[in-house]
Amino acid sequence: MSPLSRRDFLKTSLAAGTFANAGALPLYASRRTATDIVSLGKSGVGVTRLAFGTGTHNGQVQAALGQKEFTRLVHYAYDHGIRFFETSESYVTPAMLGEALKGLPRDSYQLMSKVTTDKDTNPKGRLDQIRKTVQTEYFDIMLLHWQHTSDWATESAPWQDAILEAQSKQQIRARGASVHGLPALRRMPGNQWLQIAMIRMNHKGIQMDGTSWTDSSHNPDHVPEVVEHVRQVRSQGMGVISMKLVGEGAFTRQEDRQAAMRFAFYNAGVDCVTVGFKNTQEIDEAIGNLNLALA
Repeated sequence: MSPLSRRDFLKTSLAAGTFANAGALPLYASRRTATDIVSLGKSGVGVTRLAFGTGTHNGQVQAALGQKEFTRLVHYAYDHGIRFFETSESYVTPAMLGEALKGLPRDSYQLMSKVTTDKDTNPKGRLDQIRKTVQTEYFDIMLLHWQHTSDWATESAPWQDAILEAQSKQQIRARGASVHGLPALRRMPGNQWLQIAMIRMNHKGIQMDGTSWTDSSHNPDHVPEVVEHVRQVRSQGMGVISMKLVGEGAFTRQEDRQAAMRFAFYNAGVDCVTVGFKNTQEIDEAIGNLNLALA
């Protein structure tokens, strides 16, 4: 397949009416357990509802475990049904995750990374380097990382083109973006390029979107708007992955962690959540919390 340009892709999508008749997707589809495989919108990618995150405090928490213990933790999660693992080239964990996943059948789990959309950087070269670092032939999902301005959709155009080209070569299966701040989040609904949206979500607004990307410490008043945007993008066929479920470690009470899971799935209607782990007890609890939320 010849590489597609972003412009060609958008023309094709609009001509075919890709999103025109998407309709509203049900927010409360049958949900049973944290480790069920669910479809991320119309992306064609299925993942477990609970993902193993490797970016707690930029991955420093996971990296502090050392490769041996980190590998043990990844395999523990895998053996307990978590088959979705995510990282970012800006974290300190991509090479560690690649090493930890060695020996596991590649088609038995899903792998997501994020790419920082630096200017004056060769996007194709960066994407190739990410695959090499993680020791994988392809990513199931690649996100534009940390989109935090209102003009991100146009400013990241070269990166969107590179991801489309990588998709045409089957080096990436699905594409999306993670956003920080309401100005960036407000540009997700209606975006024709996006297949997957990664959005911060919890019931207290801790480490969630504010009026700018720097305003993220405590924004309970903005939670309803965030929820509305989740519903908008899902109605347009996008899959939604939620992060910051435990307020980046701020929720020290299990009751709050349980409430965050329930809020994400039943109030906001997300498809999947990612949580960073540092021990097996946290994995067990997250699976239990999500199962309880889905009951």
